[in-house]
Amino acid sequence: MRAKLLILASSIGMLGWGAVLPYQYAYAADTRGWGALAAAAASSLFSVGALVAAPFAGRLSDRFDPVRVAVLAQLLGAAGVGALVLVDTPATFLLGMFVFGLGLSAAMPAKQVIVLRWVGMHDRRKVFAYKFTGESIGMAIGAYVAGHLVDLARADGLDVGFVTAALGFVLSSAIIWSAGLGATTHPDSGLDSSTANPGRPLDALRAIGSSPALRWTAVITVTLALGFYAQFEAGLPAYAITVLDVDSAAIGTAAAVNAIIIVLLQVVVVRLTARRSAPALLMAVGSIWVLAWLILSAAQFRPQIAAALFITTFGVFAVGETMYSPVLNPLTAALAPQGMVGQTLGTFAALQTTFSAIGPLVAGALLGAGLAGSFLALHLGISVVAVYAAWRLRRVMAARPAPVQTSSSTGVSSSRPARPTERESVAA
Repeated sequence: MRAKLLILASSIGMLGWGAVLPYQYAYAADTRGWGALAAAAASSLFSVGALVAAPFAGRLSDRFDPVRVAVLAQLLGAAGVGALVLVDTPATFLLGMFVFGLGLSAAMPAKQVIVLRWVGMHDRRKVFAYKFTGESIGMAIGAYVAGHLVDLARADGLDVGFVTAALGFVLSSAIIWSAGLGATTHPDSGLDSSTANPGRPLDALRAIGSSPALRWTAVITVTLALGFYAQFEAGLPAYAITVLDVDSAAIGTAAAVNAIIIVLLQVVVVRLTARRSAPALLMAVGSIWVLAWLILSAAQFRPQIAAALFITTFGVFAVGETMYSPVLNPLTAALAPQGMVGQTLGTFAALQTTFSAIGPLVAGALLGAGLAGSFLALHLGISVVAVYAAWRLRRVMAARPAPVQTSSSTGVSSSRPARPTERESVAA
């Protein structure tokens, strides 16, 4: 029951993402007249907020109750996005977007740790899938409603999105808080809060650097994020508006279609891929990203159906997303050092957002200079790198020994090869 409430809360908490982020670029650049640079900077500062918050929140989630961390983070996000209804200058808008990103992203590793603590190992991939589906429903509802209520011709035309985001955060926080009352760690979680060892902020980076599996997982995380998520809020809408000449309603429809397809396919994909290894599924995700960018590249040569192809691209991305989050989060948790799960998840989120922060700026520079072909080629290449990294991870994990410590009657320890542990099997 607690996991179901967390899924519901995650869905409600993502209303603001769908209601604000697909429209903020056009709102800042055109509606408020602050220009493309300010609009791109808002997306980047949103990501910078995530960069600052994610590893810190992950570290706190290892050391303290992750429910409190998630609740406080979302309330901070509510304050930031709610304040955007009052801003009248680019500087205050950028500050509000920064706090919005801070709160939204700080809650993510905390909620991931909550899943790891409340759910047994065998159900993790399924629960992460349902959580991702719930978040996609929230995004779809937010994007669809905002697409019909947002008026980018008025200075207050996005206020409905800001208010929706703030209220969604508050309600989500209340549900998580109530679900966490009296909660204990699942006996089959593989986690023991008494062994939490948050260490220093750089310890997780050192652990990633010393583990080939974690290194390749980090590359996959970054490249798959750059291949789609870094451009979801700014680059792709900017490409649609400036190159394909589609209207804002098509952008909202694309975001909604993306989320709806995730909802329709998620359960089926989880069942079909239950026995597939995580690296193999991540290779499939990267390949789907490649296909999506090829379709998007064709759109500029067929202006009569450009909007349809743009929406189709978001649907293709959605197919890959049904495998991305349910697989990547449990994989990262399984590979994390003991007692540093939250910090490792937060560090991966920070690595992702470090590179994602430059995504909108790169898109703004390339599209602003009329280099749409370079914009497309860059992201096509990034997606190919993701496929290669997943292939390398597959090889590394296939070659990993699984030592099991045994003790003889004389007290001398020895090790022998063994079948992968349950924790490693989840990752593979």
